Amino acid sequence: MALIYIIRHGRAAGSFTDELDPGLDALGVKQAATACTELARHLPLALRTSPLRRARETAQALVASTGQDIMVEHRFAEIPSPGLSLAARGPWLREVMAGNWQDQDQALRHWQQALVDCMLAINQDTAIFSHYVAINAAVGAATGDDRVLVCRPDNGSITIIETDGKTLRLVQQGAEAETHVN
Repeated sequence: MALIYIIRHGRAAGSFTDELDPGLDALGVKQAATACTELARHLPLALRTSPLRRARETAQALVASTGQDIMVEHRFAEIPSPGLSLAARGPWLREVMAGNWQDQDQALRHWQQALVDCMLAINQDTAIFSHYVAINAAVGAATGDDRVLVCRPDNGSITIIETDGKTLRLVQQGAEAETHVN
């Protein structure tokens, strides 16, 4: 059995509709430090991060304190919205989040399945720095819930999922909040 700690990045300096790849704002840096302090209690952990800047910056304190390398994990990146302008992303995302995975287009269902396959392949305790919809996809897979939006992970929250390589089980849902999806 392996535990997967999925950390939502700290608060970003820009939103999903403002900027493609924002870093963290001042509060986000504090949230990242708090999350990394909590994760340090669970070492040793393999470290993975979304390629997006806000996730990489959230991981930085743990990487610095452990001296470990961190693997970029594209399957835990933000939900893909290829070809959409920044202005079109907000309405599109609200529509996606109101639905179920089975109703999404093939590309989104493939993204969700790739994320699940990634988790099933993990065989050691691992921290993954990721995003709101990706965490929802993980929690939904672990609980058998097909809705795209099953939880509201707060910035810097840590959700824990267990895998035996065949199944996923939600151990602990991270802190939730009414946050701006960014």
